[in-house]
Amino acid sequence: LTWKRKEPVWIEQWLLFKTKLCTLEALVEEQLAKGHITETTSPWNSPVFVLKKPSKDRWRLHHGLCKISEVIEDMGPLQPGLPSPSMLPRDWMPAIIDIKDCFFNIPLHPQDTPQFAFSVPSLNKRAPLKRCHWLVLPQGMKNSLAICQWYVAHILSPIQNLFLDAVIHHYMDDVLICASEKTYLDTTVKRTIEAIEEAGFKIREDKVQYTSPWTYLGFQIRERTITPQQLAIQDNPKTLRDLHKLCGSINWVCPLLGITTEDLAPLFSLLRGSEDLDSPCALSPEAQDSIPKVQEALSSRQVHPIEPSLPLQFTI
Repeated sequence: LTWKRKEPVWIEQWLLFKTKLCTLEALVEEQLAKGHITETTSPWNSPVFVLKKPSKDRWRLHHGLCKISEVIEDMGPLQPGLPSPSMLPRDWMPAIIDIKDCFFNIPLHPQDTPQFAFSVPSLNKRAPLKRCHWLVLPQGMKNSLAICQWYVAHILSPIQNLFLDAVIHHYMDDVLICASEKTYLDTTVKRTIEAIEEAGFKIREDKVQYTSPWTYLGFQIRERTITPQQLAIQDNPKTLRDLHKLCGSINWVCPLLGITTEDLAPLFSLLRGSEDLDSPCALSPEAQDSIPKVQEALSSRQVHPIEPSLPLQFTI
């Protein structure tokens, strides 16, 4: 990483309720045992907290790295968009691989680890702060996504050169392999998994998908159709934060559903102005008209895999 400044950044740890503090202590001990973090005397510090995973009775350790990211040179996106599953050839058989804990298997450079330090307070300040820093790629750092993309691409590049008759797409830790013949597909999948594991990563065996319907990057792929997965549209956002979530949910499905920027302009224009995510937000009549168009498209539209024998026209 390239740093804009050498002076340490210290952001005080936030106060946490007893339940969350006990959860934080348990998660930190778990990460220490796995070798993802180590105790430190670093002069850097950023706050940590815990978030419950959606629809699960499990917690996730979250490190607030906004101020740290501000003093890191931006690497930029190596992969500026999602690969479209509609470009997969019709009647080809896909298989989807999920790399387990991808970030936790990518080591940080030793010179960069002290900057990603945090403090774990004790209940009622009964003990000194436990201070730790990350040894692996931390989630929340602005360049983590780009580094992860580069790392996985580096692993898959020899496989793509070896199996030229297969389509191999990846985005972050999700890998899609597609081939016209099952034996060739199985061989490609086997060699891909071997390459990933040889690089020190693990595969979620229970999430390797061989049969329809396949789920990939928010899409549901069947033999002849591709549709978005079930997407809940919040049609009455109360704050700017809610509006950001709504627009983010809509934005990634627009190309698949044929929704134009003109259709969504009244809605996205409301994002301008205030930077306070908790500020109140009210939809204009024009913005309210945009939401039913998205809901209708989600329920009725679909795309199909490409037919290789037909001419492909690309127009700008």
